[in-house]
Amino acid sequence: MEKKMIYFLCTGNSCRSQMAEGFGKAILGDRFDVRSAGIEAHGLNPEAVRTMKEAGTDISDQQSETINTDLLKRADYVITLCGDARDNCPAVPSKAVHDHWGFDDPARAEGTEEERRKVFSRVRDEIRERIVRFSETGK
Repeated sequence: MEKKMIYFLCTGNSCRSQMAEGFGKAILGDRFDVRSAGIEAHGLNPEAVRTMKEAGTDISDQQSETINTDLLKRADYVITLCGDARDNCPAVPSKAVHDHWGFDDPARAEGTEEERRKVFSRVRDEIRERIVRFSETGK
């Protein structure tokens, strides 16, 4: 049986969608082809890589990409993770379930290095919890 595809979308495909892809592959990978992309490609954020590694998930080989319309057309689930992606995403195919899971942008965190790292860790944990819930409920 072919896996369903879940496509996580965000503004720059550097933090939130990369974290979602990493956890998605770890938690949903047996049932889903998990991908991520952005309205733009800002490159993989080193702090996102570090924060995910702390949680036992290596995303260092993932690529920051822009939305691929062919993948978008094939997606069974399209999940936007920020308002910019929700508002500016190309048309989602009618067959796809489109949901919005809004998370703070950890790349915009201010303060000391420790304060910024706490924001990355909080957002990472919120994303993991949301993917676990999706895994259990399909919503």
